[in-house]
Amino acid sequence: MENTITYTHKTPQRLIVGITGASGAIYGVRLLEALKALGVETHLVISEPGRITLGLETGMTPEDLEPLVARRYAPGDFAAAIASGSFSTQGMIVAPCSIKTLAAIAHSHTDELLARAADVTLKEGRSLLLMVRETPLHLGHLRLMVQATELGAIIFPPAPAFYSHPQTIEELVQQTVGRILSRMGFANALYTPWDPHPETA
Repeated sequence: MENTITYTHKTPQRLIVGITGASGAIYGVRLLEALKALGVETHLVISEPGRITLGLETGMTPEDLEPLVARRYAPGDFAAAIASGSFSTQGMIVAPCSIKTLAAIAHSHTDELLARAADVTLKEGRSLLLMVRETPLHLGHLRLMVQATELGAIIFPPAPAFYSHPQTIEELVQQTVGRILSRMGFANALYTPWDPHPETA
C-alpha cells in the first residue's frame, strides 16, 4: 500500500502591522480597524516609542488595540510567531514608520521584533509597506528609502489626495488607509479612486 501525502495548507488572510514612534499613530489605529472590518487576521507589534506616541496623540494604550487584532506581541519578544518566516502572512505594514525603523530595516538591523518581522517579510519575498512619516527629508533619509526599496520594500508616505474634497482630518486619514490597503491587495471602500469625469445622475 502506497503512502499518500495530502497537502491542505492554505495561507490565510493574515497581515502583520507595526506601529512606531513617528507622529501619526492614528494611521495605525484606523488601519487595524479597517483590517478587522475586512476579516483579516492581524498580528500587531508596537515599539516602545510607538507606545509613547500612541498615548500622546490618541490617549490610547497598546492594550486598547487588542480587541482589533488576533495577537499583540511585546517589542522584545523574539520567540514570537512573526519572527519566523515559517509563519505565513500576506505581508506587513508599518504605519507610521519612523526614520529609526526605516534605518533598521534598510540595514537588516534586527535588534527589536518590529524590525525582525520586517526583515523576515522581505527575505520571504512578501510585501512590506513602510508609511515613512518624516519631513523635511535630508539626503541620508532619502538614501535609506532607496536602500529599503532595493530590498523590496514599498515606500508609502501619508500624502493625502484632495480631489475627493475631504472635509475633515478623519477623512484624510481614512483615504490614506484605503490607498494603503488597496496597494497591499485588499479591496475596500475607504477612498475615492480618481475619476476626472464622474458619472452624473
